[in-house]
Amino acid sequence: MSALKNRRIVLASRPEGRPTRENLRVEEADVPEPGEGQVLLRVQYLSLDPYMRGRMSAARSYAPPVELGAVMVGGTVAQVIRSRHPDYKEGDVVLSYSGWQTHAVAKGDGLRKLDPSAAPVSTALGVLGMPGFTAYSGLFTIGRPQPGETVVVAAASGPVGATVGQLARLKGARAVGIAGGPDKCAYVRDELGFDAVVDHRAPDFAARLKEACPKGVDVYFENVGGAVWDAVFPRLNPFARVPVCGLIAQYNATGPFEGPDRLPIVMRDVLSKSLTLRGFIQTEFHSQLPDFYREMGAWIREGRVRYREDIVNGLDNAPEAFIGLLEGRNFGKLVVRVDEAA
Repeated sequence: MSALKNRRIVLASRPEGRPTRENLRVEEADVPEPGEGQVLLRVQYLSLDPYMRGRMSAARSYAPPVELGAVMVGGTVAQVIRSRHPDYKEGDVVLSYSGWQTHAVAKGDGLRKLDPSAAPVSTALGVLGMPGFTAYSGLFTIGRPQPGETVVVAAASGPVGATVGQLARLKGARAVGIAGGPDKCAYVRDELGFDAVVDHRAPDFAARLKEACPKGVDVYFENVGGAVWDAVFPRLNPFARVPVCGLIAQYNATGPFEGPDRLPIVMRDVLSKSLTLRGFIQTEFHSQLPDFYREMGAWIREGRVRYREDIVNGLDNAPEAFIGLLEGRNFGKLVVRVDEAA
């Protein structure tokens, strides 16, 4: 087994602002033997997600930072190639958290076995995985959309936003998406079936958003922050709910934000409109996972929820793909095919 090499990408330095290729380093190491209760995995797919930018920083957050020289974190789909755990055998495909590498040793009790005949295994990193569950738990637990209400979601062509809008429509609400560029907007409107979509790159974005939400906004699922938040906030109705999932527009900030201090205005409306703003991490709602797997699986089989994947080939291309993700260059759930045979 020692002849088998693990190719991995580690955090070489902490970014100042936008991450660069120099912040990440490719290494090779021997593949270790699995211990009792462990399995040896060959990674097939790696998920790239915006939260990874925060893990590159030493700033205080909800999760510890990646240590310098350590493998970058990330969800993976992998195949068992050697097992010392009674519940797993060679050839099993599992959901793991192996990070940016070709091989990993993992404890068997930290894995979830996947059925390749039920759905493409890559969906365990997207619509049937963490992003899909983020949309499901955040929208239904915090947003609580009601029939006839207007639900607005930023980054609507991405894996979380696309799912939020479709789930809102399943609940009888009106879904308005915000996306960047004509291709993404057309996808949100024509393929995902949103009731309206607004291009945040348009010079009259705020005016177009107002037109798309003539009765205001009852639920705003926040993925972006920045200028998008500035345009949505005045449209919030009394008793509106705002699940705060991500702030990708701010992840590369290195100092104080530009412009006037808007906090007094925000707090005034939080009070006067009885708004609910709640940040969340999907792990808070772990008990909902069985319902999520059952309901989302059925909705996908029935064609009521659709998804799109943006697959990049080769682990060495992960850094550039991740940088592009933070700039909005991906189209759909960004996944790296690590194993060419997958």
